[in-house]
Amino acid sequence: MTQHFFPTRQLRFFLTAPSQCPYLPAREERKVFAHLPMSDGAAINDALTQAGFRRSQNIAYRPACEACEACASARIPVKDYPFSRSERRVLERNRDLQRCMVEAEATLEQFELLRRYLLARHAEGGMADMTWPDYLAMVEDTTVRTHMIEYRLAPEGRGPGDLIACALVDALADGLSLVYSFYDPDMAKRSLGSFIILDHVAQAMLHGIPYVYLGYWVPGSAKMDYKARFHPVEVLGPRGWALLSSRQRRDATLGSPDAAPIP
Repeated sequence: MTQHFFPTRQLRFFLTAPSQCPYLPAREERKVFAHLPMSDGAAINDALTQAGFRRSQNIAYRPACEACEACASARIPVKDYPFSRSERRVLERNRDLQRCMVEAEATLEQFELLRRYLLARHAEGGMADMTWPDYLAMVEDTTVRTHMIEYRLAPEGRGPGDLIACALVDALADGLSLVYSFYDPDMAKRSLGSFIILDHVAQAMLHGIPYVYLGYWVPGSAKMDYKARFHPVEVLGPRGWALLSSRQRRDATLGSPDAAPIP
């Protein structure tokens, strides 16, 4: 590992060894990462997210590949977002769901839903063998401002309705960062992956929050290039954040609109 220093915050940066890229075949990836400190971790996470980093537990990371620059951080500017006809249909289709913000505390109900989702949608991915302790750490091992959003069917009797979707979300100074989301794989007609993103756009609009951060847009990757379906969307380049052009969106090989927003 190569070690670097971030003098203003005393962060120590490291560089991973090359490994197979999970998004584009026949390519290797490397990441630069730092451990978020116990003190002031939320403010540092804010700044690093705006600079293109993502968070996993108490680690902030971003791609640092030597021969590839395909990954680009993406965010939706929320003000006056023009929901398309198809997006409005997705929101309407899920209007019956109950939305609840809860503390970032892992539950077995959430974990069982996650396992179903991973086995159905990402059985060959790196998270497919996630255990309960892994999930517990993913949700609870953090010092930043984070929470869970649970989406449930209306209850048929006493008690809560069935849990069909979840999103782990960081509350940033300028936006909502979708860290990870998952949902019932048997409810394809609801377009739950798209709905989770659109619902967060709607909630951000309601509360005057400027951005919804989506993680990395990777043109050519069916797992990640779906983010170009949202319009407008900004990507982070050498000159800062800029709107994704119509040509960039047209040239992208778009994948499933219902892939979960993952790092």
